[in-house]
Amino acid sequence: MQVVTISATFGTGGNVIGPAVAEQLRVPFVDRAIPGAVATEVGCSLEEALAHDDRAEGFIGRILANAVRLPTVTFGGIDVYLPEAAYVPAGEFVSRTEKVIKETVLLRGGVILGRAGALVLRDHPGALHVRLDAPAERRAAQTAALMGVPLREARRLIEENDRARRAYVRHFYRTDPADSSLYHLVIDSTVIPVPTCVEMIVTAAEAMG
Repeated sequence: MQVVTISATFGTGGNVIGPAVAEQLRVPFVDRAIPGAVATEVGCSLEEALAHDDRAEGFIGRILANAVRLPTVTFGGIDVYLPEAAYVPAGEFVSRTEKVIKETVLLRGGVILGRAGALVLRDHPGALHVRLDAPAERRAAQTAALMGVPLREARRLIEENDRARRAYVRHFYRTDPADSSLYHLVIDSTVIPVPTCVEMIVTAAEAMG
């Protein structure tokens, strides 16, 4: 059973490449299943699980930025305020997310997008760890074209998502997600066509598996 983790910065097409890799490897693409499974385990709503997800736009960055200014409850050792949400400690979401990821790949293999998968599964034998990244300006141009939004809006989305994802990994894993030593492959999917990216990842996964 092949196991692939994909760390994808916003605008690099991880949500397209991930499912295509999973389809060719004939393993589950578990990206969308993780928040639902975590919500079931913790006993909260899917909306709240998504709010704690590492790719919920701006969430982690906003919480960390406001941590000193709005203290009321504990978030990973920092007192913060979570407006209009039934509170479940973020650390618990992270540990349950790790549990879901490990159980999923143990039973069926899979392609994991985001959620610090390369760190969660760093000791999993045969797992391939991939990073999709590119300069911000090329990601912005690709995002604007694909989403049909102005370039200024694309730049804002990239900046907010980059900040949130970096904060998630740095806060819970004390690691920079851009550290190339975490990955076997680092691919610029803004210049390499998506089918070629998929082929490269599948070939590498099959070789490692």
